[in-house]
Amino acid sequence: MSDSTPWFYSYPTKLRFFARIRRFLQLKTAGKRSRSSDSFNNAGAEKEEKKEGPKIMGIEDSIGTEEELVVLQRSVKQLHFGSLEDKDAAIKEIKRLAGEDLKTRKSIAGLGVIPSLVSLLDSDVLARRLLAIQALIELANGTYTNKALMVEAGIFSKLPGSNLDTLDESFRQEFAMLLLSISALATTQFPVESSKMLPFLIGNLNSKAGIEAKEACLGTLYNLSTMLDSIGPLVSNGAVPTLLSLCSDKDACEKALAILGNLVVTMMGKKAIENDPMVPKSFIEIMTWEEKPKCQELAAYVLMILAHQSSAQRNKMTQLGIVPVLLEVALLGSPLAQKRALKILQWFKDERQTKIGAHSGPQTGRIMIGSPINQSQTREGKKLMKSMVKQSLDKNMELITRRANAAPDSSKLKSLVISSSSKSLPY
Repeated sequence: MSDSTPWFYSYPTKLRFFARIRRFLQLKTAGKRSRSSDSFNNAGAEKEEKKEGPKIMGIEDSIGTEEELVVLQRSVKQLHFGSLEDKDAAIKEIKRLAGEDLKTRKSIAGLGVIPSLVSLLDSDVLARRLLAIQALIELANGTYTNKALMVEAGIFSKLPGSNLDTLDESFRQEFAMLLLSISALATTQFPVESSKMLPFLIGNLNSKAGIEAKEACLGTLYNLSTMLDSIGPLVSNGAVPTLLSLCSDKDACEKALAILGNLVVTMMGKKAIENDPMVPKSFIEIMTWEEKPKCQELAAYVLMILAHQSSAQRNKMTQLGIVPVLLEVALLGSPLAQKRALKILQWFKDERQTKIGAHSGPQTGRIMIGSPINQSQTREGKKLMKSMVKQSLDKNMELITRRANAAPDSSKLKSLVISSSSKSLPY
């Protein structure tokens, strides 16, 4: 597309624009006159200004000097009707003024600059696209209204859909930052069509984009994952395997786990996570990252959801050796990680007791059937089972003790391990 004036700026639109500017100047003159009149007239003038509307007065109040007001008027006019060079200069001024305060940002948006800036994202000139998107980032800062105006202006239609590795890195990063800001609308009643953003976001995460761009994309995905309506598009666009692959990156793992934590509490999200071949192995591996306590907590949370009322998932976890890992986290992890690890261990303990109870002979409260010899054999079997469990726990405790001694604050950890007996453990 060309950088010419957009089709929607017709002659009547120009007249409305100049009428607004003329109105601003009239209000400015009226304000000066009112300040020289008596207090009664001042009060009357304030009432009249309120009737005129808060947005118009926002321009007067937020622009500090008459010179800045003139600069803003000239910049808005150039952005709407000027040449390409005039537009570039206007964008720079609008970006500068928008960075001053919230009132100024709202007032600038009231002059209709957002649709013009969005239209310039189709420019063939990279520098102009970067300027436009940087100005939009400033205008979006701290105001849901401006973000909603960007969505209505078609900002999502300007997203590149493919060949992201061929795009300029700075442009990708700036666009990702803008989407992160706009995605805050997910906490409001304003509808955000996540399906339009997801190809760009997930494509960036799977590409060679820099860590800043990926972090912005993860932040956007997290905001979207808080909306129930976005779960389906997230799953269908391949978010789960992408996020699981990022879990191996310790720089991106925490944000990826937070998103998976939002997905796993839904039926569709949980099913997609369960069916991935990396699950639950990847989460068990993260539980061993002592230097990443937040990641341990989030991984334990996902494992809790997967293990709850799912014997198939618990069997997988057992085969992958989750019990020693949980024991270690239960002793050395953060308070929240300890609590979650103990909860999972309790489920394994209950399940084991249920299995033993079905095959270990008479139980309390049941009718005693069988000869004394069979009862003796049952007692011997129980003793043997307890001995095997104790040996396994002693071996795990020995491993944990060695790791605790190697920790920086080994005295505290050592006392915790020594004071803990196998009887006090949940499994």
